[in-house]
Amino acid sequence: MDLSLKILLLFTLMQVKHLFADFYLQTIWMLTGRDTYLHLGRAAHSAIHAGLSIVIFALFSVPPVWLLAIFVIEFVIHFHVDFWKARENVVKKLTPEDAAFWRAMGFDQALHHLTGIGLIWLWLNFIV
Repeated sequence: MDLSLKILLLFTLMQVKHLFADFYLQTIWMLTGRDTYLHLGRAAHSAIHAGLSIVIFALFSVPPVWLLAIFVIEFVIHFHVDFWKARENVVKKLTPEDAAFWRAMGFDQALHHLTGIGLIWLWLNFIV
């Protein structure tokens, strides 16, 4: 398969993964109390994201040591971005009626997508 097609497929799979992990596989347990730093629900949610990413990258024959690195990078970033958003919403008492709530949501989503872009950059520059 041509490299540009691989890149496009990888971006597409990462977008679909994000949709499912954030909006279909996330439970109330994962969402409730997320403003507490050591939150098992947020850790589980982050692990789902990271785990699905390594499944995707494994389809592209990424070596196991790199799969582990991808898992750790995505888990740590996702965990902390979601913690920031939860704290922002709680501290500022933001609800969906507040414009700042949606700005925080948009920033959160942008950081998650930029993480995927960074992982693809890592793949292109160090793994392929």
